[in-house]
Amino acid sequence: MAAGDHDGNYYLWAAMGSAAMVGLGLATARPDRSVVVVTGDGELMMGFGALATIGIRQPPNLTIAVLDNGHFGETGLQESHAGRGVEIDRVAAALGYAWTKRIDDMAGVEELRTRIADRTGTKLATIKIRAENPPRVLPPRDGVYIKNRFRAALGHAPI
Repeated sequence: MAAGDHDGNYYLWAAMGSAAMVGLGLATARPDRSVVVVTGDGELMMGFGALATIGIRQPPNLTIAVLDNGHFGETGLQESHAGRGVEIDRVAAALGYAWTKRIDDMAGVEELRTRIADRTGTKLATIKIRAENPPRVLPPRDGVYIKNRFRAALGHAPI
């Protein structure tokens, strides 16, 4: 089950540690929409303070899905904080997130999918995955194109 490329996806090339805060900004600007941040454990831990800020702000329409392989996948599969025992879902629970879960199977992914549309509390799921470097099909990397495509998906004119 893969998400694939979509006009509603906004990619952060070379901005490790920023995904959760961009999600917070979007969730704040568009409370009428469910916002999902799909990130890796290494990327999220590079912006660790974002978890606390989101815990304080509590955007009810924000879900963070952490693909946790215990490694920094973008930089050569070095062991990450999660690989050394940091349980990101438990950190989020301690920060007051409305729903947190460690997911180890597809039934858990299905539960997460149904909760995304529920805009009654900030959610974070840690989805455990294998540490591997599979072949990739990368989406467009042109920042202006990605920005304008995303704005159009939200009903705004390109700038």
